Amino acid sequence: QVQLVESGGGLVQAGGSLRLSCAASGRTISRYSMGWFRQAPGKEREFVAAMRWSGGSTYAGDSVKGRFTISRDVAKNTMYLQMNSLKPEDTAVYYCALDTARRMGDLSNQYDYDYWGQGTQVTVSS
Repeated sequence: QVQLVESGGGLVQAGGSLRLSCAASGRTISRYSMGWFRQAPGKEREFVAAMRWSGGSTYAGDSVKGRFTISRDVAKNTMYLQMNSLKPEDTAVYYCALDTARRMGDLSNQYDYDYWGQGTQVTVSS
């Protein structure tokens, strides 16, 4: 089984930056695609970014393109989400997820993922 633990969330002013971390245990992230999703109060879960298992392809949702970047450190078995130019509408709980099936495509569908972390709160003030 897999455990995913997000960290790095917090309160930041608009225009600021945060880096979220997702530490994995149980499996090496080098063999699986991973993604970030977020959910704001009263809204559906939204795709943020993903990285294919090979590490050669990354994807980002339209609302965060140009501002958020996904990356990983295989040695640390950790995935990151660098968030720049944060906006109040980025306020949400951010979740990392892992796809054990090594699916193709842009990995924007939450149902492609088999394991989820508990989430970390990101709050962006005006």
